[in-house]
Amino acid sequence: MGRLDGKVAIVTGGARGMGASHVRRFVKEGAKVVFTDINAEGGKALEAELGENVKFVQQDVTKADDWKKVIEEAENTFGPVNILVNNAGISMSKSLMEITEEEYRRIIDINQVSVFLGTKAVVPSMQKAGGGSIINISSINGIVGGAIGYTDSKFAVRGFTKAAALQLAHLGIRVNSVHPGVIETPMVTQGDAVEVIKEFAKQIPVGRMAQPEEVSNLVLYLASDESSYSTGSEFVIDGGLTAM
Repeated sequence: MGRLDGKVAIVTGGARGMGASHVRRFVKEGAKVVFTDINAEGGKALEAELGENVKFVQQDVTKADDWKKVIEEAENTFGPVNILVNNAGISMSKSLMEITEEEYRRIIDINQVSVFLGTKAVVPSMQKAGGGSIINISSINGIVGGAIGYTDSKFAVRGFTKAAALQLAHLGIRVNSVHPGVIETPMVTQGDAVEVIKEFAKQIPVGRMAQPEEVSNLVLYLASDESSYSTGSEFVIDGGLTAM
């Protein structure tokens, strides 16, 4: 028996990296999953791989109309939504004096505004389902400093999570944030700061980057009924980095 049997989930940024790992784990544990991404090619490939228990929808997470479409697709295909994982995000390694206003606003829109839009859009569906779990993927840079734009948005996700948790608790909807450290995903292995990140990983107390599946274990716990008394909290998974 799967830990998510009978549940319907939405995962954003699900075509690759941590998002794809979450989708695979959810399906393995019995969930029906609608996953979204701007990357249609990657999304369709994962959909073909996983079969009838998943549905890919191309989405711009910064657009309210796209969120409406995703919720409707989930309900029409699988039923009311029990789980939302706000996973989509981007990073940029430019300094304060290098980053443009346009670039900054894009990071904020994707990393922060999308979490507000997704949470607001999914609440009516979760009410139909009798409650639910919203998991917002922040970062250790939502707890300690890091890149401009990325850090700002991830701190905001942490704060939004707490505010939303208080407002939605009476509806049986839990809201928590996950704060990964350095995870071995395309965001860090194919970006413009690969060598810097590899060198930095040597300083992590456990001596390595995490695998996406290790984060998925935590996300699964929060998605399941096992975490029924957890809401408004941040869950750190960083190999001891923030303990230094």
